[in-house]
Amino acid sequence: MRAIDYFDKSAEIYSDRIAIQDGDTRYSYAETRCSSERIARAMWANGLTSEQRAAIYSQNHPAVLFCMLGILRAGAAWVPINFRNATDANVEYLNYSETAWLFYHSRFRDEASKIKDRVRSLKHLICLDADDGDNPSLASFLAHGADAQEPDWADAHGNLDRMMGLVPTGGTTGPARGVRVTNLAWGTMTEMATHYWRGSDCAPICLCTAPLSHAAGVVAFTMFALAGTNVILPGFDALAVLRAIEQFRVTHLFLPPTAFYALLAHPEVGKFDYSSLRIFLLAGSPVSPDKFNKGVEIFGPCMCQSYGQTEAPMLLTFLDPATTAAAAAGDHPERLRSCGKPTSAVRVAIMNDAGKILPPRQCGEIVARGTLVAGGYHNLPEATAEIRAYGWHHTGDVGYIDEDGYVYIVDRKKDMIISGGFNVYCAEVESAIMALPEVQECAVIGVPDEKWGEAVKAIVVLKDGESLNEDAVLTHCKATLGSVKSPKSVEFWREIPKTPAGKLDRKTMRKPYWAAADREVH
Repeated sequence: MRAIDYFDKSAEIYSDRIAIQDGDTRYSYAETRCSSERIARAMWANGLTSEQRAAIYSQNHPAVLFCMLGILRAGAAWVPINFRNATDANVEYLNYSETAWLFYHSRFRDEASKIKDRVRSLKHLICLDADDGDNPSLASFLAHGADAQEPDWADAHGNLDRMMGLVPTGGTTGPARGVRVTNLAWGTMTEMATHYWRGSDCAPICLCTAPLSHAAGVVAFTMFALAGTNVILPGFDALAVLRAIEQFRVTHLFLPPTAFYALLAHPEVGKFDYSSLRIFLLAGSPVSPDKFNKGVEIFGPCMCQSYGQTEAPMLLTFLDPATTAAAAAGDHPERLRSCGKPTSAVRVAIMNDAGKILPPRQCGEIVARGTLVAGGYHNLPEATAEIRAYGWHHTGDVGYIDEDGYVYIVDRKKDMIISGGFNVYCAEVESAIMALPEVQECAVIGVPDEKWGEAVKAIVVLKDGESLNEDAVLTHCKATLGSVKSPKSVEFWREIPKTPAGKLDRKTMRKPYWAAADREVH
């Protein structure tokens, strides 16, 4: 089906149910559908063409979801822009994607003005919440399409090969690439999510606190397919999230692991009622097994995680709450290090550099096949061919699969450290350090070393009020990992740099150590 059809199915049956809640303001499915229809008509009235790119640039706000649905309904291609990115990075991506439309919040009017001056393809700018000079407010813009008719542009199959989004990759190792997400890949993701993330027979109440421009927007869309309510918080604040779970009787919550760790470390984490939670989803990067275990203890048998990427959204694998709770209780505790089993619409395997599929327990690149895999990179045929080598989609992640089919990620290929000729996976070392109760966060990077080529360095953030020294960390790591994988040095920082998507920004962390080198590998 088309992406918008998943929303419309819910709106037709549950028109009076609350689709979006922002504080005390509520929007029913009927009202949300009407808003999206008006946005689509106004875009058609103003010259929208098929698959024309339309970006949304805003903090979390109900209008983000209205515009997302309107863009999909109109037959444009959704371009999510992260407001935490540098303006230069957003300009670069908008030029590369040839974006023609920009819906933005007035909070970012200065950035929108800079973007308008520098993005040649941009023709229409609409401010979500106020008239802004020559740029109309969303309310004013909608008046222009009042008399437009809705064309029926769907085919009998739901336009499976049509692009519904041109979604940027993380861009942590270079400029972001635009992934051509088709209706087929998006529909596959949505249908699997409604199966794996349903959680119970009641309508979900999903707390949207991570950026809607990233994975939280994907999760919010799947909640529409489940006829759920999306409760909007403007951004992530640990205490606000803990309070909101109890206040709104939240059943579904998505966070990246870094934000999850902040919840666990909050001094008031034990003061609220979390019994309503059914699905507490972690995704975006591997999760510390010890923190995962602690999550089950605090939030109950709702903890789960999925593994995916922009090129194969969200659900290559899924570790369900029952398996997570069992592992936390001592039944196959190693599964707390797993991202779960492959989901129903994909095959997942491990491949070596020669294209050979490896047996259980052998490390190699995680590869996949299936309708979840998106349509490649926009205007980058060589990069697309590279990730399609040997007839599989190449994730760029290193891992293995055990005899029971559980997938374990050990690192990104580009994050692997080669120290003295041995492969050291950052995630494995980070997991060992995160087991220390004093540690809130850590990141492991490779730094130049005359003897070893690259040396393993740990960067550690301690919980408030805790103390720990380098010798204690090194002693713990040597006992847990052995001398080869243990860090050669430890630094204690107040905070660890993150990408706009909330992932560890290893590129920034590595930069000062490699500044004098002619390449960032030894």
